[in-house]
Amino acid sequence: MNDKIRELLIQISDLEDEIEDILHTQREQVLVHLKDGKIRIREELELAHQSLKQNLWRWMLDSRPRNLVSAPFIYAMIIPFSIMDLCLTLYQWICFPLYRIRRVRRSSYILLDRYRLSYLNSMEKFNCVYCGYANGLLGYAREIAARTELYWCPVKHAGRIKDRHSRYHDFLDYGEGKDFHARVAAIRRDLTSTGGGTCT
Repeated sequence: MNDKIRELLIQISDLEDEIEDILHTQREQVLVHLKDGKIRIREELELAHQSLKQNLWRWMLDSRPRNLVSAPFIYAMIIPFSIMDLCLTLYQWICFPLYRIRRVRRSSYILLDRYRLSYLNSMEKFNCVYCGYANGLLGYAREIAARTELYWCPVKHAGRIKDRHSRYHDFLDYGEGKDFHARVAAIRRDLTSTGGGTCT
């Protein structure tokens, strides 16, 4: 990786940290941290939120027919998602220690907290749990696949990729064959240098 790319990646990382700091400040205006480590919405906002909750029957009556018709197809996806979740977890628990790759912490990707919002009715809460699970699972899968690809095939594509995963910048450039096997071995050493079997 050349110095310009490395410099740009550092700038991107700094900007992401800055965005997260701003978002954290905004969240702190809504949240209160309790002594037991739990996080709650400020009491005055909680009361206001309860008055915003829409009755479940009114919500269903206001729903568009196409949303109701598509619901069974959306919810049926829980079956392949659950199977995928189990397979991914087994895969990384079996293979990653063999490769000495740090396991991906599932809880860093699958976050279920929106159901606590009191302005959501029971169906909206269920939908938020479902979407949080499904999208978190896909992020979890992507990181497992990214670490696997970095270990086995760390070569960038010739074409442009719309949404690169978190490990892609560590890959070797397309067509850069000089010392390929030695460089792949070095990438593997870097990937495993923090020790196998620990989560992140």
